[in-house]
Amino acid sequence: MDDPPAWIAEFTVTPRDFAAQLDAVVACGRTPVPVSGLVRHLLHGTVLPPRPVVLTFDDGFADLPGPTAEALAARALPATAYLTTGALAPALAPGNGCLLPPAPMMTLAQAAALEGYGIEVGAHTVTHPQLDTLTAPGLHRELRQSKSTLEDVLGHEVAHLAYPHGYNSRAVRRAAEAAGYASAVAVRHALSSGRDEPYRIARLIVRRTHTVADIESWMAAEGARGERVRVAPFPDSPATLGWRLYRRVRARVRGPEFAG
Repeated sequence: MDDPPAWIAEFTVTPRDFAAQLDAVVACGRTPVPVSGLVRHLLHGTVLPPRPVVLTFDDGFADLPGPTAEALAARALPATAYLTTGALAPALAPGNGCLLPPAPMMTLAQAAALEGYGIEVGAHTVTHPQLDTLTAPGLHRELRQSKSTLEDVLGHEVAHLAYPHGYNSRAVRRAAEAAGYASAVAVRHALSSGRDEPYRIARLIVRRTHTVADIESWMAAEGARGERVRVAPFPDSPATLGWRLYRRVRARVRGPEFAG
């Protein structure tokens, strides 16, 4: 969007910049694959194409089944989209008020249209909470209800999950597997690898300030603007563990909070 809501502006790019970034992905010589392709490699050793790259989109904003999907399809770029069902169909989640702030969103009925553009659909919970702060019943509800809602709409299994804002823990990863997901992506601000963990696959976030040169650096498996980019897998840092503990204590007082 050219004029996104303030709360999501940092993670939004203009249509012009998006087109230039996609052109950079095409020009770099990498082969885009959906998350399912990477997961088959991680779980079963399926051979990946040379120099693969995975493009993912979270939440389900209104541009996704329109100009975003069209821009991807025009360049024959497959991708994976993770949808927050409570934001797309609030009537299907009574009593589970979505925590996403207001923004133009696609509808749940448009999920099938994404697949027509070559976009794989995954789940992104019902309300977009910090999953690693929830009680076990709340966690299971977020994981299972979003999965079943999407499966009802699409008529087939939805096997892939994205943790809202990447927040996860060992218990969250076990719950994702128990809910029937074959994989889950986190954030980690790192490159993934052929040795990555299927239930916390690393991703890099594109921010509004990133340039085409930054994208080109990532495609070369280098850091943007000279920054050092880690390669997963690696253990959580003490800072990550401390931040998780703080958020859990805060959630006991305030209740579930938006992951963002």
